[in-house]
Amino acid sequence: MVIEIPEEELVFRFSRSGGPGGQNVNKVNTRVTAFFDVARCKRFSDEQKKRILKRLATRADKRGVVRVVCQRHRTQKANREGAVERLRELVREALKKRRVRKKTKVPAYAREKRLAEKKRRSEIKRQRGEKDFGD
Repeated sequence: MVIEIPEEELVFRFSRSGGPGGQNVNKVNTRVTAFFDVARCKRFSDEQKKRILKRLATRADKRGVVRVVCQRHRTQKANREGAVERLRELVREALKKRRVRKKTKVPAYAREKRLAEKKRRSEIKRQRGEKDFGD
């Protein structure tokens, strides 16, 4: 599934990065924080918006704005592209439908095997206490 997020719907904020860049780190704002307002986005249906905000709850604020940070690269441009790509990947994963897990019964042989092992262990421990050294 290809996710297109228009650049107009993204807000970027730049700050100093702690990543690679040598002396540049102290002078150039290469760290990029991308903000995507999911709640106001017109590309997604209300159902999709709910799913995105539910799955990305740790990255979203109360108003429905998702935040992604990238400071991996030395240049602002590369970090900007990295942040956009990461955001696309997160939204793509959030929109994937997950299969519902079906509950299954524990097989009888597995239950019997577990109980037999418990009996064996208890017998070993019981025998440890029975030793009489004849005082």
